Parts: sequence; C-alpha cells; structure tokens
Amino acid sequence: MPWRTPQSYPPLPPCPVAIAARPSPREGAQVRDMREPVELVARILKAHGYEGTLEENTAIEIGNKSIPRLDTKGIGEQCGLVIALGGDGTLISIARQLAMYDVPIVGVNQGRLGFLTDLSFANIDATLPKILRGEYREEKRTLLSASRDNGVHYLAMNDVVVNRGGATTLVDLEISLNNRFAYGFRADGVIISTATGSTAYALSAGGSIIAPTVNAFTIVPIAPHALTNRPIVVPDDAEICVTVARAREAIASIDGHHYMELKEGDSISLKRAEEQVRLWHPLDHDYYHTLREKLGWTETPEGLAVAKK
Repeated sequence: MPWRTPQSYPPLPPCPVAIAARPSPREGAQVRDMREPVELVARILKAHGYEGTLEENTAIEIGNKSIPRLDTKGIGEQCGLVIALGGDGTLISIARQLAMYDVPIVGVNQGRLGFLTDLSFANIDATLPKILRGEYREEKRTLLSASRDNGVHYLAMNDVVVNRGGATTLVDLEISLNNRFAYGFRADGVIISTATGSTAYALSAGGSIIAPTVNAFTIVPIAPHALTNRPIVVPDDAEICVTVARAREAIASIDGHHYMELKEGDSISLKRAEEQVRLWHPLDHDYYHTLREKLGWTETPEGLAVAKK
C-alpha cells in the first residue's frame, strides 16, 4: 500500500482529540507520573484550536478532573484523533478497543522501545502541530480476529499465541488452513502473528520480519521438537485453525492481554479482522530506519560494540 502524499491531507478540523495513557502492571509507577505529560499535550491541543479529552481510565489514573473525559464509545463517536501517550503496549491496547470506530491514532513514546509510538515527547510541541495541519503519513494495520466455538471473540494487533501454559511438557498442535489440515508438530507452542507483530514475540522465536503493508500472517513454532519445523508465511485471507491435539495444559494469549484456557480437542480460529488500525506517522517516518535504530537491524558485531561504548 503506497504512502499518500502530504498534500492529500487537509488539516484536522476543530474537534475533540482524545489522550490515552494506558496503565500496565509493569509500568504502574510511570503511568502515575504521567499527569504532567498528559496535561502538556492537552495544552498544545487547546493552543491550536482542539478540545483535549481524556480517555476515561486515563483521567482516573492521573487524577485529573478539569479536562473533559470520554469512555471508549464516546471517543469513537466524537473524536477525530487519539493520541496514545506511553509505550507500544499502550498504543496496542487503545488500538484494539477503537478499531471498530476507524479513528486514527498517533503514538507518542513514553515507554522503553517505542517501535510503534514514533513521536518523541521531547519535541512534541513541534511535531504534534504538524500532524494536526495534515503533515503526516497514514498507515493501516491489519488485525487478527480470534474466536472460539463458544462465541468468545477477540482482536489482536500483534499476535495470538497458543502455548503449554504452566506445564513443563510439550504440546501437540495441529494447524489447518482454510478448513484443510496443513501440518502438526510438537513444541512449547505456536505464534500466529500479523505483520505488525512480526517484530515482537514472533521475531524472538525465529520468525521473519514482515513489512507492515504486506498482506500476510506468519505462523511460528516456539521451540519445536523437530529440526524440520520452520516458520511459514501465509496470505492474510487464509483462515487459520489451531487445535490442541495433546496437552496437559494449554493457553491461548491474545496480544498478551486476554487469555483463554484450552484443553485437548479445543480449537481457536483466526482470520483477518474486518477492522483495521489507522496510524498517523510524521512525514520523516521510515520503517526501515526504525528497524535499524530500535532493533539494531543489519548491525555487525563490530558496530554493536562501538555503539555500546
């Protein structure tokens, strides 16, 4: 999918703009300290003619009662933009909730890696107004839809992982594509990843990096017992079914946020979701530069040693 030129985007009309800072157990202290950054973003928005609105949970976390707040439904129906202030986990969490409303999201990095949240808070007063003026690149990210026979349904922006849970024994899994058996294997588990998630857990398990505009999913075994087991990339119009053929215990994890217990014979079905996530990047955003800068892509051992010094 080619980038649209900046000239094709008019300025964002005056409207409510939501600010979201999602707390997490690992970063609780950081989120509690985010009152000042959140309020600074609200002031920048007000100075440029926009009504800053706090996502409901964010308002509660930072203890702000002076800025208007909205729940997820209100943001989806009223706001023209969402600013996710935090780390990649914050953006992913907000994106899943708002995907059905097709509201664009801008990520401002206040976390550790910041692979998806590509605006720097250090110069937010300069970069955010540019985006509001229409100087941005829009990118649409595919989501996975995960469902069970019992009707439980979740969206995943990164991945769905089926693994052995707390058991120390391997699990036997079977993969079907478009209702036809493809293969089975014994392993610690399997990762079914979107292109977005290809640089997350799937990458650490030996999966391929997939550019975000490539319409594909990757299926990556976790510590497979057979040397012949390798990751496979499939088109994103494929319907994937993972069946637990044999296991003492098994769990399905959706983006590491939602969990479903599985037993022998249980299956989880995965397909491309109808919803997509709209991300707005600054004009100088370069995915391959991000790979080099954030993940050390293509670095030699010598280069890494110099950088470490």
